[in-house]
Amino acid sequence: MHAIAAVGLAVFLAVTGVTHFLAPGYFRTLVPAWLRRERLLVAVSGAAEVVVGVLVLVPCTRQAGAWAAAVLISCYQVSHVDALRRARPDRPRLLERPVGAVARLVVNVLYIAWAVAVAGSAA
Repeated sequence: MHAIAAVGLAVFLAVTGVTHFLAPGYFRTLVPAWLRRERLLVAVSGAAEVVVGVLVLVPCTRQAGAWAAAVLISCYQVSHVDALRRARPDRPRLLERPVGAVARLVVNVLYIAWAVAVAGSAA
């Protein structure tokens, strides 16, 4: 089961990382405006996700990769907290409403927990 969770995390990270380059416009909308440099941040985070995904996939680097994944995904909390701060009930998109912004935070915490669980099982 641990190997399945690790491979699943690796594939999730790598696919999400590649998607940063295939659909960068979507990911740019997730970058808080005050951070600026959306194109650069999307490209760097996409590349980081691919690299971290490969690290998680390879058994001898799995633990370090999973910890790196937990840190990387934790960095994304900034975006989700910013979305919660800006959320309004009358917004047309669910993810721009308070319930959607809270869901983003919760899902991201679950991704972090997944990475930590993989790191712990790789020890």
